[in-house]
Amino acid sequence: MAWLETASETFVARHDERDEAEAERVLAQLEYARPRLERLLETGAGELAVVIHPSSAQLDAAAPGLVLQRALTDPAGRRYLVGWAAPTELHVLSPRLLAERASNVEGSLELLMLTPSALLAKRLLGVGRRDTRRRFGRAAWRHEGAAQFFSGQTRHVRPAVVARLHEGATPSFPPGRRDAPLLGGTVFDLLAREEGERACVALARGGELERAFHGRPMRQSEQAWRSHLARLGAGRRGRDAGPER
Repeated sequence: MAWLETASETFVARHDERDEAEAERVLAQLEYARPRLERLLETGAGELAVVIHPSSAQLDAAAPGLVLQRALTDPAGRRYLVGWAAPTELHVLSPRLLAERASNVEGSLELLMLTPSALLAKRLLGVGRRDTRRRFGRAAWRHEGAAQFFSGQTRHVRPAVVARLHEGATPSFPPGRRDAPLLGGTVFDLLAREEGERACVALARGGELERAFHGRPMRQSEQAWRSHLARLGAGRRGRDAGPER
């Protein structure tokens, strides 16, 4: 395979020759997101390359941890695990493949297409240095949810949440490891509604969950979160679960 490079103002993308136009789309999204995320999170990402993979097999070979993460994730969320943030690189599927993975419900395509911004948010929050604890530990919901929220993915996650609520056991609060990639963002979404964006930044940086919700008992915050999920789940259900493609 012939790899090409496409540069933007602050990123360089490596990609298959078939994906030159797709690389420009990814870079445009990242250049738009970077100043807002760096300002909001008060940190910089430094030099970053973007590797746009032309197949799922190549992405998995470059980011073996992603294979493990999918195996540890509830089926409703697996189709959205299509990228990996490393210390100096962001690895993501080509947008043409992201489009193929989208289900037929509203929001699925948009959620997938925002993956580059979510990966950038993860890198700004320090993911890539202590990957095991952050990606697979008890607080996985925190870094997955923060990336989902700050990238704008939470605006499109409802159909996937609906699918999750109709299948499997009742999710825990905060979301456990299997639900972290899909439901983590709903915690931040609720927090933003109640306490504002700055509270989300503090929580993303390691703040205590109870303190984030203005010190109210965790039991009450859990009730509020479950009501929030119920509101999301009240919409019409679409076909979002099923075998990963």
